[in-house]
Amino acid sequence: MKCYIKDYPRPQFVRNNWENLNGTWDFGFDDANVGEKEKWYQEFKGDKKIQVPFTYETKLSGIEDENRHDFIWYHRTITVDGAKMEKNRYILHFEGSDFITKVWVNGAYAGSRRGGYARISFDITELVCDGENQLTVKVEDSYDPQQPRGKQRWVEKNFGCWYVQTTGIWKTVWSEYVPNISLASVKMTPDLESAALKVEYEVDAAQEVLNEDLVITAAISFQGIPITSQSIMANQKHIETTMNVAYCGGIGQGWGLEWGVRTWAPSQPDLYDIDFTVTYKNEVQDTIGSYFAMREIRIDGPNILLNGHPLYQRLILDQGYWKDSHLTPPSEEALIEDIDKIHALGYNGLRKHQKIEDERFLYWCDVKGMLVWSEMAAAYQYTDYAVEEFTKEWMEIVRQNYNHPCIITWTPFNESWGVSKIETRQVEQHFTEAIYYLTKSFDTMRPVIVNDGWEHTVSDIITLHDYEEVGEILYKRYTEYREKILTTEVYHSSAKSAFANGYEYKGQPIIISEYGGIAFDNDDSGWGYGNKVNTKEDFIRRFDDITTAVKKIPYCCGFCYTQVSDVQQEINGLMDMERNFKVEPEIIKEINERQIGYWRSFMIKNNKR
Repeated sequence: MKCYIKDYPRPQFVRNNWENLNGTWDFGFDDANVGEKEKWYQEFKGDKKIQVPFTYETKLSGIEDENRHDFIWYHRTITVDGAKMEKNRYILHFEGSDFITKVWVNGAYAGSRRGGYARISFDITELVCDGENQLTVKVEDSYDPQQPRGKQRWVEKNFGCWYVQTTGIWKTVWSEYVPNISLASVKMTPDLESAALKVEYEVDAAQEVLNEDLVITAAISFQGIPITSQSIMANQKHIETTMNVAYCGGIGQGWGLEWGVRTWAPSQPDLYDIDFTVTYKNEVQDTIGSYFAMREIRIDGPNILLNGHPLYQRLILDQGYWKDSHLTPPSEEALIEDIDKIHALGYNGLRKHQKIEDERFLYWCDVKGMLVWSEMAAAYQYTDYAVEEFTKEWMEIVRQNYNHPCIITWTPFNESWGVSKIETRQVEQHFTEAIYYLTKSFDTMRPVIVNDGWEHTVSDIITLHDYEEVGEILYKRYTEYREKILTTEVYHSSAKSAFANGYEYKGQPIIISEYGGIAFDNDDSGWGYGNKVNTKEDFIRRFDDITTAVKKIPYCCGFCYTQVSDVQQEINGLMDMERNFKVEPEIIKEINERQIGYWRSFMIKNNKR
C-alpha cells in the first residue's frame, strides 16, 4: 500500500515522524525486587545487554536464560529533537510487553500499564528535553494463571502444549512525534450493500480549537487513481461520516462507475488507499496514511458468506513461535515467509492461536489475501481479577485491530481455558456471554466464537475439535451422530459436550476447527496427536484420509488443521521449527484444494430454502 514503510509497527495509521527503538539496551535481573527501592531509574544497575524486542529467554536476545525472573529492567538513551517539540507531543509505544510495564524518563516516573498483548503507549512530552534522554523500563511478570498468558507455561518446566514463558518486552518499541492537533484514531467500517465506507474519527485537540476552522479531509484512491475525497468540520472530539466509494464525486470521474466497488477476498485482495489530513485555519497539522477494504463477512443460516458468496475456509492453526525468538518474529521477512508458505500448502486462512500477532503480520495478510481468526490469549483460572484483566485487554485488541480486513472472526475463548467449569457454572457462562455481546457492540460485522472447540454458550459459529486419526471413523461420527452431538446427547471425541448446559444448537455454521496434529519427523521427546507416523508415505496417507473425511461432512463449511510448524516439544507441524517443509507443499496443497461435492450440494440446498 502507498502508506507502507518497512518495519513500521502500526501499518494502518502511518505517520512519517517516528523512530524504531529496537536494538541493544542495558538490561538486568532484579530477582530480589529491590530496583525501585534502590532507584535503578536514576542510576541503572543492570549488568547485561539485551537485544530488544527479544525476551531474555530467547537466543536472539543474547541472553538465552529460560529460568523464571519476575522483575527485569531495561535502559537506553533516546535522542529527542527539541525543535519538533514546539507543535508536537512525544509518544512512546510498546507493541507488546508482558505483563506490568513501568516507565521512567530522566529519573521521573512516566506511568505504568498492565497487559501482555495489546499496544501500550505513554505520553512523555513533559519529561523529555532536547538532546539525549535516559529511558528506563521495569517489567513485572509472574506465573499467575489469572492473567492472560496463552501458551506460556505457569510452572517451571514445559508440559503438554505449553511452552517457555515470555517475560518483558517482546514486540517493537518505538516513538513518534504527534501533533498537538491530531487524529487519535480512525475506525473504518465498509458497507458493501451501499458501496460506502463509514468513518469514525477521534480528534485529539484542545477544546478551544474544536470549531469550524478545524477540518479533516479524507482522500481515497485505488492503485494510484483518485476515487473520492471528503472534508468535514471537526467541532467535536468524535465525528462520524460516510464516504461513497463507488461514485467518484468528480475526482477521476467515470472510474468509480466503471469499476463499481473492488472487493477484498483471498483470490483478489483489493485494497483502497486512504489519506487523512487535519488542518486548522488552513494550516496542515497532521497527516496519516492508511488503507481499507470493501468486504463483508456475515452468517446466513448454516453458511458463512464473504461478499455475499459462500466461503469454505481451509484454515491452519498458527501459534506464531520461532526456534530462536519464541513469540517474537525474528524479522518482517519471517512473517511474510510464513504467509507465503501457508498459501503454498493450499490454505486460504489461518487461526492465530492464543496470540495477538505483530500488526505487520496482519498488514501482509491484508495485502496477500489471507483470512485470519483472531484469538485471545487465555487465562487459566476464573476469578474477578481474571475477568477484569481479560475484558480490558480483549477490548483494547479488538479496537486496535478492527480495521484489518483479513480478520474475519473474533475468538475470545478456546477449549474452556480460564472458564473450566463453564459447562455447568452460570457465572462463567455469563462471562462468556458478556464478552460476546461486548465484542458485538463494538464490531457488528464479524462473527464471534464462544467457546472454540466445545461447551459453546452464545456463538455465531459452532466449532469442534477432533483429533481422530482414522478418516472413516471421523466421517461416520459427524454424519451418523450429528444430531446427538449437537443436542449434547452424546459427547464428541474430546469427551466434551458441544454446548454448555442451558444452550442449544440454533442452526449456526459448523467448522471442525482443530484436527490432525500428526507427529512426524521427530524424536521420542516430541509429541503429536494420535500415533506417530515414521515415513513420509504414512504421513501423506493419514493426512489425506482425515482431511478428505472432514471435507466430505456435508454440513461442515470449513476446517482448521493443526498446525503450521513444530513448537518446542510439540512436534506436529507441516514444517519444522526452521520452517522447512516436512512434505512437499504441492502434495498438501492438492489434498487441501481437491474438490469435494458434498458441502457445495448441502449449501445450495440450504440456500434454496
